[in-house]
Amino acid sequence: MPDAPPVVAPVVAVVPTFRPPKSSTELLAALTGQVDHIVISDDASPVTSDGLLRDWESLPNVDVIRHDRNRGIARGLNDGLQVAFDRGSDWLLTVDQDSLLPPDYVSVVVTQARERVSAGERLGAIGAEVVTDASGEMKYPLRESSFGPITDELIQTGTLWNVSKMWAIGGFDEGLGIDAVDAAACLALRQRGFVIGVVPGIRVEHRIGAGRTVRIAGRSVMVTGHSPQRRTSMVRNRLRLFPAEFRQSPRHALRTLRRVAVNQSLGLLIEGDRWNKVKASIRGITGAGTDNLKP
Repeated sequence: MPDAPPVVAPVVAVVPTFRPPKSSTELLAALTGQVDHIVISDDASPVTSDGLLRDWESLPNVDVIRHDRNRGIARGLNDGLQVAFDRGSDWLLTVDQDSLLPPDYVSVVVTQARERVSAGERLGAIGAEVVTDASGEMKYPLRESSFGPITDELIQTGTLWNVSKMWAIGGFDEGLGIDAVDAAACLALRQRGFVIGVVPGIRVEHRIGAGRTVRIAGRSVMVTGHSPQRRTSMVRNRLRLFPAEFRQSPRHALRTLRRVAVNQSLGLLIEGDRWNKVKASIRGITGAGTDNLKP
């Protein structure tokens, strides 16, 4: 196998975990040599995950933070942000436990980030152009700037966050738990005048729920297969963000609301456990919370 590419700049990676799969070891192997330091923040996994977490604790340049109460992904991301800030790192890479990065991913993304910042761009975050899932490819709506392509928001896996800018906005919103945490961070950055960049031609592999693609009216549409509890969280959090999203970018806010509505409708028409999902969507619309933060 070829040697791992050299680290371009001080980078801390954080991998929030809950009941991590064994495949996460492959992710950590891919990150080793690409970043300076790895933080694994475990969100109160049961004892069945103890063996994996102990194995990872023995790896060089890896910190494992174990929490005894489940509170969602935002806390884990903030654990990584704190370590990155304390270590003086410019960039924080956030990666889901079920994602996989190519061997040159960090080198390519950090190089792009540094070039764009040096050219004068107010870059808050930057990530891959394409997210590849078992159900197909997810692409972001892009706009061209004088520095390169930009978008309104990125999902957090594979995204490189500007540590000083994220610190200035107070980090990731732990009140959201799991869903729309990345969207809220991108919104807060845009409200401060920072942009969300995209690296052309690069992709990250990620498992989005129990996602699959269906054909409707000649178009490919992804259904996520999320649980009723997650549907409550998804709808509730997106509606919470909508007013601020609309003030910042009406087009993006309406596009996001349409996407949520389509996803919810398809879930009720195509997926199982429909009645519970109907009730879950209603709870999300009415603002009812959910104590279940687990994926």
